[in-house]
Amino acid sequence: MFTGIIEDLGRVIQLEPAGGNLDITIKSKLTQALKIDQSIAHNGVCLTVIDLKQDTYTVTAIEETRAKTNLNSLKKGDTINLERAMIMGARLDGHLVQGHVDQTGTVTAIKQQDGSWIFSFTYDAISGNLTIEKGSITVNGVSLTVVDSAKDSFSVAIIPYTFKHTTFENLSIGDKVNLEFDVIGKYVSRFMALKQ
Repeated sequence: MFTGIIEDLGRVIQLEPAGGNLDITIKSKLTQALKIDQSIAHNGVCLTVIDLKQDTYTVTAIEETRAKTNLNSLKKGDTINLERAMIMGARLDGHLVQGHVDQTGTVTAIKQQDGSWIFSFTYDAISGNLTIEKGSITVNGVSLTVVDSAKDSFSVAIIPYTFKHTTFENLSIGDKVNLEFDVIGKYVSRFMALKQ
């Protein structure tokens, strides 16, 4: 379980195909605090540490994860949002995030607005995922509040701190992002669908 509060921007050092899987080696200031078999969110995707070397560590993305997320578009030198799993009893600064990406979305607009940025996204609504205004959404692992919500699109406001300390600074129109919709909303939506 995660909170969507990014701890570090890691740098992709190596991408190594392993059958249908992809081994991703990342350089991060968090490496010294990690251990083998630990879960870390990478752009919102929960992956397990399989190797540690000085200031780098390696995780594996399986074929299904590669198909449902934007990890396949990673290139050597890219930065990636990182968050270690939350500690029970600690402050929950974001919202409950599972690290299970529901689908990808696409950046459709980026507008500066009085010192902040409004990012807009579209996604395939056929999956049944939804957003609500003032509800929670996770974009590339970042816990955010929905500003505007429609059937297949939404927008979020990004403050300067978040812009500078996450990969939002590197996003462009047309880029794919990982989306994890609010877990409570997903359960309520599923329950209501079963009641009909």
